[in-house]
Amino acid sequence: MKLQSATTSLILLLLALLFISSLVESTTTITTSPTAAPVPSPSGSFGCDKKCELRCSRSGWRKMCLKLCGICCGKCKGCVPSGPYADKAQCPCYRDMKNQKGRDKCP
Repeated sequence: MKLQSATTSLILLLLALLFISSLVESTTTITTSPTAAPVPSPSGSFGCDKKCELRCSRSGWRKMCLKLCGICCGKCKGCVPSGPYADKAQCPCYRDMKNQKGRDKCP
């Protein structure tokens, strides 16, 4: 009798675990990292490509600079500081954009 009740308890425990795991699996959402906004095309809006080319012309991290500048330029509707070392105060939107760590997002 003890063996039968132990077996029954084990089976019930396994079924409960299986049920709980299926509930957890069905309620878990798949999270993906957010995708960055695409860098505007050469004929893109606001002339961002040319402005970012100038802004990033002396950058040591050119690809990253162009990517971030393009994102910032698009969000700021074409406002990019006028040169590689130009003051960001020329474009308050560009200046005030921050990354998740609170650092400047725009180069």
